[in-house]
Amino acid sequence: MANVSLYCALDARDRPAVERLAGLLAPAVGGLKLGLEYFCAHGPEGVGAVRAAGRPLFLDLKLHDIPNTVAGAVRSVVALEPHYLTVHTAGGGAMMRAACGAAEEEAAQLGVPPPNLLGVTVLTSLDADALAHQGIAGSTRDQVLRLAALAHEAGLAGVIASPHEIAALRAAHGPDFHIVVPGIRPASGAGSGKGDQARVATPADAARAGATALVVGRPITQAPDPLEAARAIAKEIAVAS
Repeated sequence: MANVSLYCALDARDRPAVERLAGLLAPAVGGLKLGLEYFCAHGPEGVGAVRAAGRPLFLDLKLHDIPNTVAGAVRSVVALEPHYLTVHTAGGGAMMRAACGAAEEEAAQLGVPPPNLLGVTVLTSLDADALAHQGIAGSTRDQVLRLAALAHEAGLAGVIASPHEIAALRAAHGPDFHIVVPGIRPASGAGSGKGDQARVATPADAARAGATALVVGRPITQAPDPLEAARAIAKEIAVAS
């Protein structure tokens, strides 16, 4: 089984605090994730400050719009050299193909590596009841698999999915498809509560199921000792994978 990376989610508006955590956690994690809250507050300059910590960057913008608009947004962030960048699979195949084309073209023009585009399938805060209220029939797993198939066909590097769908996605799409997984909670102790996540698993279980990378936020960032919490989760992942 391949090594599974640990990304710490640093989604907050407090830029000095995020920068401090990025520097503190850099030795213990495989990468750092920044989301909409931080990006909307601090933009590309703030992203560059976190990149200075020297770890791979996951820019979780969940882009979702018409193909031309998403392609333009992707072009605008390629210079930040994110390792991962997210778009919503619900935007459709044309939108995802436009994002892929824009990423490759802009990266070639700038002479930087293109981002690995990931398609957001079903948010880990949603469950079958929530999908039913949106008019989506069938199980959460079925919806994730449908959207992941669209993403793979469109040329995305992989998807974001909950721990509950990892094994099925790995079986359907093979060893090279990136399955990046939020909703990770330690089995016990600080940070083990679900919070606003509906579909969760432990780091070890997600690693064994075949995830490429795990995203962990509050169990690390809100721990009394964030560095020790990150090291403990990284050790659990390493043993399982």
